[in-house]
Formats: sequence, C-alpha cells, structure tokens
Amino acid sequence: MNPVVTQPRFGAGGATASEWQSGVFDCFDDMAICLCGTFFPLCLSCQIASDMNECCLWGGSVAMRTMYRTRYGIPGSICNDCLCLTFFPTCTLCQLKRDIEKRKAMNAF
Repeated sequence: MNPVVTQPRFGAGGATASEWQSGVFDCFDDMAICLCGTFFPLCLSCQIASDMNECCLWGGSVAMRTMYRTRYGIPGSICNDCLCLTFFPTCTLCQLKRDIEKRKAMNAF
C-alpha cells in the first residue's frame, strides 16, 4: 500500500503554486475595500461569498479562506487561516477581497 505524500488540490487539473497578491496588513492598498471591511464587514463577507459562488454566510469563514487558498495553490494551513480570522478578521477579509479583485484584473479568477 502506498502512503499519500501530497495533498490533492481543488479544481480541475490542480492548482499551480501561487502567493497572496497582498499581505494581511496591506489594507491601505485598496481604500474602498479597507473602508468597506472596517465599517461593513458583513457586506464584504457577502461580496466575497458572491465572488466565489457560495452562500453569503460563508464569506468570512475559515472554510472559505482555506478553499480559496487551495484553489490557487497558496501555501498555508487551516490553523493559520483560523488564527488570521480570529485575531485579524477585518484585515483577513480585506486581503481575500483584494486578492480576488487582483486575480479578476489578471483574468486569473
């Protein structure tokens, strides 16, 4: 019996290795997203979920961030996702939305 040595990737054909398009604390890279995340975090969560064709309730979840990371081959762990969303929820939501917007602009979303 052969042991599993690599984790399967989400999506057709697997994802290629990638990185976040901006850091967790690069909130001022996009002021509109920063302001939305600061004053209307539930709206930002729903925008993220809508972008990913998911239920609005899942936009700010560990599962959504983990799924996104897996889809684009971004290194990390579920534990890291959980810690980011627990201690820096607004910054983490903004990072995810900025990444989505940058990938859309590159036609890579």
